[in-house]
Amino acid sequence: MKVLVADPISEEGLALLRDHAQVDVKVGIKPADLVAAIGDYEALLVRSQTQVTADVIRAGKKLQVIGRAGVGVDNIDVEEATRQGIIVVNAPHGNTISAAEHTIALMLALARHIPRANTVLKSGVWKRTEFTGTEVRGKTLGVVGLGNVGSAVARRARALEMRLVGFDPFVSMDYAHNLQIEMVTFEQLVKDSDFITLHIPLTNATKGLIGPKELAMVKPGVRIINTARGGLIDEEALVKAVREKRVAGAAIDVFPVEPTTKSVLFEEDNIIVTPHLGASTAEAQVTAAKDVAEQIVDVFEGCPPRYAVNAPLILPETLSVLAPFIRVASLVGKLARQLAEGQMNAIQISYDGEISAYDSHALKAAVLGGLLEGISEERVNLVNADIVAAQRGLSIVEQKRTTCENYVSLVTAEVATNRGTTIVAGTVMRGEPHIVRVDSYWFDIVPTGGYYLFSDHRDRPGLIGAVGKITGDADINISYMHLSRLKPRGQALMILALDEALPEAQRQQILALPGVSTAKLVRL
Repeated sequence: MKVLVADPISEEGLALLRDHAQVDVKVGIKPADLVAAIGDYEALLVRSQTQVTADVIRAGKKLQVIGRAGVGVDNIDVEEATRQGIIVVNAPHGNTISAAEHTIALMLALARHIPRANTVLKSGVWKRTEFTGTEVRGKTLGVVGLGNVGSAVARRARALEMRLVGFDPFVSMDYAHNLQIEMVTFEQLVKDSDFITLHIPLTNATKGLIGPKELAMVKPGVRIINTARGGLIDEEALVKAVREKRVAGAAIDVFPVEPTTKSVLFEEDNIIVTPHLGASTAEAQVTAAKDVAEQIVDVFEGCPPRYAVNAPLILPETLSVLAPFIRVASLVGKLARQLAEGQMNAIQISYDGEISAYDSHALKAAVLGGLLEGISEERVNLVNADIVAAQRGLSIVEQKRTTCENYVSLVTAEVATNRGTTIVAGTVMRGEPHIVRVDSYWFDIVPTGGYYLFSDHRDRPGLIGAVGKITGDADINISYMHLSRLKPRGQALMILALDEALPEAQRQQILALPGVSTAKLVRL
């Protein structure tokens, strides 16, 4: 596996990746060069500077995962990545404390005029009255967005004895109550707050969230902090409001275009600016880089990452249960693909027993990924499984049953084609995947890689010996054999684990034996 690192990443994250992959660091690579180079890599790791456009993603024919060592992913075309089956991961907790502390620092710097006082004193002038500040104690802080960073800011502001109001339609009242935040409308927050801090992503809906209309209704003397994303505030309108003294000041850490050394904001002494320092602590850089590196390794190893932006969230406690069954589900899909005949049109996936109590997104994706491997030009994973199935007109039905007669848990795929239905089931025992059913036959094999011959035949004396002679004459070693039969001298399924592929000539010899219906060579 090869990983391209396009932005500065801490050495700790790079070291973790180098234990599992070839890592090429090309900081500051130009867009055209990135498009030209990305086709050789399975993973791309960026921060906020590199723009991962649709052109980059479409050129990444091998890409499995794009990692963002930070929270926001607005520099990544997530929609195109999803269409291409590429997982996008971020580090939502890596810079939480760093960004929250920077927000509090900017709020206090605004309240006490610290940057201007420092500059004036160092210029040789002693002034005090001009820099009379305001206490934050007892003031109202309006928090827009109560995600990880917004919540962390609220907790710290509560310790400063501030009154908290919040706006976020996507958190529960109980959650807000636990943070001691009064939830209000956005308009009410704008009108009531002495300080306003933004902690939301930049989207079409949030672009220019604070503009002329909102700045016309703010409480006189309000101070505004933005450490989230550039573009959330109309900069021209903000400068105008500061000049008219409707807004006492602002602290801005992010800009619509970065890096930048020119902005209308730079012209105002009452607007503090910092060059996107919210995540710029040694601790945050290490944590974010390691979080993303670990997730890239997870993807390489076939495990769901913890913080996939474009995939269902799998909680750690759920993942601990699902992880062994993801491998089983993939094997079930692979085996069903190789045994089924005809034009595929519908798939039913059943989860029986304890596994039925858990979210099945990852298991369904694993079954479909195994089923379509080598058939679909798209990589199928938990990101795009539904999209690929829909594009191919496949009907996917999931079924859950809380009881399971023979096993603690069972994953079953029934693949319907125009020539019949193929059923494959698997489970986990002693931490290993087991294939336990094909059609009406029950058995128990542990796929350890390599080739298997599945032969459906009529049970009769001498057949096993005849098959063994054919493989022996071809110098093909059988590592083990399993036989399942419906009744003595009735239909039976023989499974041979082979050390190497059985040549077509020998497979035809087996098919020609009396009573043999099928002889299919599969690889698991």
